[in-house]
Amino acid sequence: MLVLKEGTERKTGKDAQKNNIAAAMAISEVIKSTLGPKGLDKLMVDNLGDVTITNDGATILDEMEADHPMAKMMVQLAKSQDEKVGDGTTSTVLIAGTLLKVAQELLDQGIHPTVIVKGYKIALDKAIETIDAIASKIPKDDKIILKQLARTSMNSKGIAGEKDIMADIVVDACLEIKDMRDGKAICDIKNIQIIKKEGTSMHETRLIKGLIIDKEVVSSSMPKRIEGAKIALLDAALEITKTEFDAEVKIKNPAQMQAFLDEEEKMLRKMVDAIKAAGANVVFCQKGIDDDAQNFLAQAGIMAIRRVKKSDIDKLARATHARVINSVRELTAKDLGNAGLAEERKTGKDQMIYIEECKNPKSVSMLVRAGTEHVLDELDRALHDALCVVADAIENPAFVVGGGAIEAELASVLRKFKETVSGREQIAVEYFADVLEIIPAVLAENGGIDPVNVIVELRSKHKEGQKNAGINLFTGKVEDMMAANVIQPKVVIEQTLKSATEAASTILRIDDVIQSRKSAGGGKGGPGGPPPGGEPDMD
Repeated sequence: MLVLKEGTERKTGKDAQKNNIAAAMAISEVIKSTLGPKGLDKLMVDNLGDVTITNDGATILDEMEADHPMAKMMVQLAKSQDEKVGDGTTSTVLIAGTLLKVAQELLDQGIHPTVIVKGYKIALDKAIETIDAIASKIPKDDKIILKQLARTSMNSKGIAGEKDIMADIVVDACLEIKDMRDGKAICDIKNIQIIKKEGTSMHETRLIKGLIIDKEVVSSSMPKRIEGAKIALLDAALEITKTEFDAEVKIKNPAQMQAFLDEEEKMLRKMVDAIKAAGANVVFCQKGIDDDAQNFLAQAGIMAIRRVKKSDIDKLARATHARVINSVRELTAKDLGNAGLAEERKTGKDQMIYIEECKNPKSVSMLVRAGTEHVLDELDRALHDALCVVADAIENPAFVVGGGAIEAELASVLRKFKETVSGREQIAVEYFADVLEIIPAVLAENGGIDPVNVIVELRSKHKEGQKNAGINLFTGKVEDMMAANVIQPKVVIEQTLKSATEAASTILRIDDVIQSRKSAGGGKGGPGGPPPGGEPDMD
């Protein structure tokens, strides 16, 4: 009996499981060599010939065009990790792939997938409990710890040589945009605008306590620099609004025509007078500005910028504490924002508007500079990860040690804990502990150090109670990672373990894969299919 469509492929049981696990493991092997400060880069070339050079796990997987469903799931896993905490994508995929690799051994021993999944869940719960117990609290807005978190995040990037300068910028940016809601700190990095301009050194990267708007002053006769800026934000056009209904005006002589034009000019002048009366000397308009209005604004010494993006208008409102006004007539002095300086400057090849020296801005800009496009993009990715890490630490103020120390400690705890677990789940817990050691092992391998010796030494140190013992790749020795200031936010390692275990468990539960082939003609209406108009014309 034929139940499925002709051409449909189906794999069941062990064949399906092996195929799925192999695909997931292949993805983790791709990014394995990028882990850590000594990790190598990948060169990605898309179908348009654009080149990306990076060791950022999320970027590598995003650029890959994975075809296998399980490979796509691993790519989605990396994206999910990146969206939630912004870091730990490589570790997440690597742990998920290794969990599946050891699960294959258990499956070959006849252990049921449900038992393995249950064992992994027991191990995960114990690991999270242990992380909570050993994590260190971060004192409120402790810049020293926050900067060290940012440095550790950037250690594995190509711009590690500039990590000290960048860490200062990242921490200052996050603390500027921090909000308190119901007694809880909120740090939304979407309020940090990143402007990338190539052509100079990375040392020129800096934080603007305000915003940079990628626009020019609308008229050359307007001032290009205003100190003590009073900023009006308009979600309305400084133009004569056309009526919504058709109208016809009959003009019989030139005097009537002039009167008509004079009235339009009078209306525009009233708009500019309203802006001037409110005390504004800088205007950001989301819509257009009429030529006559430009002239009147220039005469009044007002700087005006038109067709500003809504997102930029919203950020300006947060940075300058201005209100966005829908009608010029409603504008008052209370609606204006304040900034120490508004200036048009040439940055790279473009003219841009800088709004600086804002008091307590809740939206800021980072001007990111580098010599070439590839370096600029890698710097941008490194800063994004560092911003996410610092934001995570501000919202969830706790940290753990890095350098494979936390994973080694969890592995040590789980090996003791397995004795309390009954049944075959105990084997899965032990394997989970072994999997966690893949992080220090790969760190060592990528650093040119024998991973076997490192794991043996780490197990010995942690058995002795040295919870912070990890691998220092710059000295090649097992050292105290707390003393070496190699730390990471608690929430990142927790999310890494949760995401990796969840992904591995999901793949292990699949025992049947049914895949339909695409029709050679591209589906309905293609070659071999019915014509797009239905039945052919019989006339």
